[in-house]
Formats: sequence, structure tokens, C-alpha cells
Amino acid sequence: MSAGRIVFIGAAGEMCRLAIERFARAGGDWELVLCDIRPEILEPLVKRLPSGRATARRLDLFDSEDLMDVVEGAALVVLGAGPYIRTSEPVISACLEAKVPYLDFDDDVESTQEALALDDKAKEAGIPVYVGCGASPGMSNVLTVDAANELDTVENIEMFWLVGDERPNVGRAVLEHLLHIAGGDCLTWEHGGPAMHRSYEETGIAPMGGGLGDTLLYETGHPEPVTLPRRYPGAQRIRCLGGLRPAPLNGIARGLGQAVHEGRIPQKDAVDFLHDLARQRYGPSAGWRHSAAGMIEQIRRNESGTGQTLGFLASSALHRTEPWKGGLVSRVSGTRDGRPAVAVRRTPVSGPQTYFARSMATLTGTACAAFMVLALDGLGERTGSFAPEDWAEPEAFYTALERVGTPRSEIVESVR
Repeated sequence: MSAGRIVFIGAAGEMCRLAIERFARAGGDWELVLCDIRPEILEPLVKRLPSGRATARRLDLFDSEDLMDVVEGAALVVLGAGPYIRTSEPVISACLEAKVPYLDFDDDVESTQEALALDDKAKEAGIPVYVGCGASPGMSNVLTVDAANELDTVENIEMFWLVGDERPNVGRAVLEHLLHIAGGDCLTWEHGGPAMHRSYEETGIAPMGGGLGDTLLYETGHPEPVTLPRRYPGAQRIRCLGGLRPAPLNGIARGLGQAVHEGRIPQKDAVDFLHDLARQRYGPSAGWRHSAAGMIEQIRRNESGTGQTLGFLASSALHRTEPWKGGLVSRVSGTRDGRPAVAVRRTPVSGPQTYFARSMATLTGTACAAFMVLALDGLGERTGSFAPEDWAEPEAFYTALERVGTPRSEIVESVR
């Protein structure tokens, strides 16, 4: 007899597929219902999972009747379909109505704020609503809490994410999110209060692990600076910085993101261009003009050299990509024993030979699987809306990562 039914929505997405596979490594008798608008894509995944444990079904999450049919009676609903600024509201609403626990890896500010504003409704329904349970946000929040626990006071928090060369395996929802955070304004925390900055304008240097070393990254619109002030209201500055590797990809993202924000190119056309570029299809497109402008501006600001940019373009023309390397860093400064102090936590290794940080999908999917383990361990204990720092204690989270297959040596290291 199964322990209960877990519903995955958007299960065919790469990050959600990884979350399903790695959650299954934790064991248990859960019945896994894998839902997607394209259920045929899920058949290979169903066959890889323990026999009889998983089924695939078609679901249009915007069909409220069909959505309620699949959600009702579940032990947990996991939303892996993005972009969350469009998808989270209908699914959370269905979970509230059906009184079913909800979890996602939402990385959009607006939908995160909307979900946290449902705290009273979630308490009335008697369920938890867990948002941002991926890599960033998600593990980045947990790393921050771990680092902050070393200090007596917290003054500044910086979280960094670096995504390696994902070409050609980049989904449209990921590209839409990238354009959303690379152009326009981003809500952050400065001088002890909320502030608006221009996305990809401010930069910072992150001590990335795995031999990457000091890496230039860009301030982006991400949920962490919006949720963490609730735990650290006395902090003067909280910001999230991220970027892509190779470095010229940041110029492309920035140029296109600003063009979309200013209405100089439709978002769909920009996503189409990036999707083709990721698959190294180089047809005519207005996207070239905006991408070139972004890379030129990047050179002008000394964020990338001319030789580096030309080398990237030449290797791309030859259909060459770099081995994936990336990861997460959280750096917290404050005081300890009355003296200034800094604490850093980061993922220690990355690349094709690793289990956890082999790609952004493995980072996000594995972290999501670990958050699921914690959420199911705590069924019935919490009601309300929660960001990761509200409920996932660091050591418990690291143990959950091990339960879904992550070697302890790949999870976290402290930097002095």
C-alpha cells in the first residue's frame, strides 16, 4: 500500500525530471503522478523509476477542472512548470481549495510575493505553501542561514549563482526567466530597507568553488533579497548576483533583456532568438543587433575582453561549448564577539564528473528533491506560506541532500 500520492506538475521539464528521479532515491512507497501538457515525453522517465510507482497523465494546469481532479487528495503537489509569474497562482489556488500541501522552485519575485501574501489563507486551509525550493532561491537561502549562524550580528548578505554553458539544453521557460531578470528594475535591500536597482547594472566578485575562483557576477531580480529581510530585518544590505559562463553570454542576456524591457523587441522574438542561439542555429534575426550591443557594452565596462568575446563567437560558430561549471556562494558579514567578521558557504565542486553540480538542472532538481524530503517528513507540522529560510534548517537540509544521493563532499564547504 502506498504512503500517499505526490503530484508533479510540469514533470517533463528538465529540472522537474531531475527532482523526480532524485527524490525516488530517498525511498518510500509514494505514488508518483507525473503531469504535463506533453505526457508522452514522460514515458522514458516512468520506465526508469521503480516499477509500479509512477504514472504519467496529461494536464493543462490552466484547465481548473482538470487541475482540481489531479490535485485533490494528494499528500504534496510539486509545481515545476514555469515561468512562475504565470503558473503558480492557479496551482496554489487549487491546493488551497483542496487543502493539499504545495511546493515549488519559484525564482520570480512577483509570484513569490503573491504566494507569501497567502499566509493567512494557507493557515485557514491548514496546509503549508513552500516557495522557492530550488537552488537559487532555495539552497542559497539555506547557505545564508548557515553562514549567518556563525555571527552574532548580520549586516550584509550577498548570494551568488553561476550557470555554466548549458547549450543546447536550454528550455524556453528558462530563457523567458533570464530575459525577465536581465532587463529593467530589480527589487533589492539596501540601507536597511527595500530599494529598486537596475538589473545587471551593479556587479560583484564571488569566490566560486571548484577551481573557478573570483568571478564577476551581476545583480539580478531574484526572490532572496525580498524574503530574507523577514529573518534578518537589521541587515543593511541583501542582494543576489548571478551570471552565465562563458562571460559573453551575460552581454547577450543583458542586451536582449533591456531591449525587451524597453519594447524594442517582443519577448517572444527574443526567446526565439535565444532558443535558436542555444541550439547553434544562426539565422537572420533582430536579436543579433541587441545581443551585439550588450556584448559591446560589456567590453566597454571592462567586464569582458575583446579577445574573450571574439573567441566565444568563433567557438560558437564552430558549434563548440565549454564543460559545465557553476555553483552557489553565500557571503555574510557582520560581527562576532564584537569584532567584524565574514562567513562564507559555497558548493565546493562542479562539472560533468559530479552528482550535484553537473548542470543547473541537477543543482535545482536535487535541491528540490531534498526540500521535498523535509516537507514530507514534516507533514502536519506547519501551516502558512514559507520561504526556505523560514523552515529548512541547514544541517537537516544537507542530510536530506544525502538521502537523495548527493555525496557529502559535494554539498557545502566553509571558506575562511
